[in-house]
Amino acid sequence: MNRTLRALVATAALALTTTACNANSPQESSSSGFHKGGTLTIYSSADEQSFDPAKSQSLAITSQGLVHRRLTTWDIRPGQEPRVVPDLATDTGRASDGGRTWTYTLKPGLKFSDGSPITSADIKYGLERSFAPELSGGLGYHKTLLVGGDKYTGPYDGKELSSVETPDDRTIVFKLGTAYGDWPWIASMPAFAPVPKSADTKPATYGNDPVASGPYEVKSSKPGTAVTLVRNPEWSRETDEIRTGGPDTVVFKLSQEDTVAAQQLIADSGDAKNAFGAGFVPPAQLKQITSNPGAKARLALSKPGALQYLALNNRRPGLKDVRVRRAIEYAVDKRAFQLATGGSQGGEIASTLITPGIPGRQDYDLYPADETGDVAKAKSLLAAAGAENLQLTLVTANDTGSVAKAEAIQQGLQRAGITVKIEPKDVNVYYDAITDDKGDYDLTVGSWQPDFPSANGNISPLFASNQIGGGNFNLSRYSVPQVDALIARATGEVDPSVAQRTWAQADRRIMQDAPVVPLLYARNAFLRGSGVQNFDVSGFPNYPNYLRVSISK
Repeated sequence: MNRTLRALVATAALALTTTACNANSPQESSSSGFHKGGTLTIYSSADEQSFDPAKSQSLAITSQGLVHRRLTTWDIRPGQEPRVVPDLATDTGRASDGGRTWTYTLKPGLKFSDGSPITSADIKYGLERSFAPELSGGLGYHKTLLVGGDKYTGPYDGKELSSVETPDDRTIVFKLGTAYGDWPWIASMPAFAPVPKSADTKPATYGNDPVASGPYEVKSSKPGTAVTLVRNPEWSRETDEIRTGGPDTVVFKLSQEDTVAAQQLIADSGDAKNAFGAGFVPPAQLKQITSNPGAKARLALSKPGALQYLALNNRRPGLKDVRVRRAIEYAVDKRAFQLATGGSQGGEIASTLITPGIPGRQDYDLYPADETGDVAKAKSLLAAAGAENLQLTLVTANDTGSVAKAEAIQQGLQRAGITVKIEPKDVNVYYDAITDDKGDYDLTVGSWQPDFPSANGNISPLFASNQIGGGNFNLSRYSVPQVDALIARATGEVDPSVAQRTWAQADRRIMQDAPVVPLLYARNAFLRGSGVQNFDVSGFPNYPNYLRVSISK
């Protein structure tokens, strides 16, 4: 995941009304400039696009949100703080038992794309299947919070998760093991989308043709080529204040190399006119775009946000000694990495784990050095650890930008006598390799944007012991009981100011162990065609809001 930003080059970020309208009105226009109709194309480098909510780490405002609604969702608009708002539920949740019990009521009249009613049992079943090992890979915050979640393995053996109760068709109750003030944000995650049990006959392929609750349903899915979404006839804007359901059709064009996609968008002809790139604009093309007034006007740049970091696999023999990891903190050439990311426009030099813009973040640097590093200090630490002639493998995605960043790391470490072998992999193979249980790598460059606007979303997924392997993103395989205790304390705190101080304490404590090297607070750059309206990258999460994009007449 990524987040970043930069000079605010305005896109057509028009304020949208939330006036109720029927999704099937093909040519509706509003005074806000929002237009219904047309085909939106989204270029993606992935070779497949699954819409299985149990396996998804999609942000609430991106691809999954077009097909699936959740109990709550995000209200992301230009110039305003992100808000958690009701989606299928009537409110963002009612806490009781000191924050350990959360109750939701579904809005009346909700329907799936097949016309059947959406009930609390469908929410419960959708959530339960996210625990099934065969559907791993989705966001898993709820798995450690719900009572019994640590032992539950999904519904396919006939067992239910008793900490999720459905006393009637419109009520669902969650019993947590500890107080959790961020639960309304958790309920906005993909696993909280409804899935009818009767439709889940082939779980492994459910994401190719799911039963939709959002404004679109899957019409066709061709791995390596495209996924086409068309309107869900049962979706009603009257119950959905967030999604505008603009285009008639949304096409995810798969296997699109980012540089090729950017070139098509710069040219702004054919399908590209009504398209945008899901990936970041490659750094090498930023200069080309900013020197082209027509393309520059269609560039959306974010503020500094997502943490780009070098993960040091703490379980690998060469990296178990903290002195070696601290040596790498000094040996890395962050300026070279910044240049490989597009220079200062690509992001700001980082030294901490909590990203800018998150409440309670504290700025500090435990390994002060010039932006190019301190090679002498690195060599001294390596010598003290007896780690001469250190040889490490760095796995990375095989796209041009990722390889360039890996080479910047490689050349920086070489100055301290550390030999780095780069292993590029196809993007899906790469993500499997860094999140599986094996962890067969020494180094990898990660990029992380919190899954919700709390330091909890920075620290827990990257450094909690229970986030290692199994599709999770503790890429440094870091496991320290004292840190786990800090995370548990902060997570259970319902007073935001106290929680923020604890998260800041955890940030500093983790960096003492040097499990990762913070590199940049990245700025994300996205490019759209001239026919795409309402395309904006707000402060958080520094990604386009797919749910409000429309096509001009």
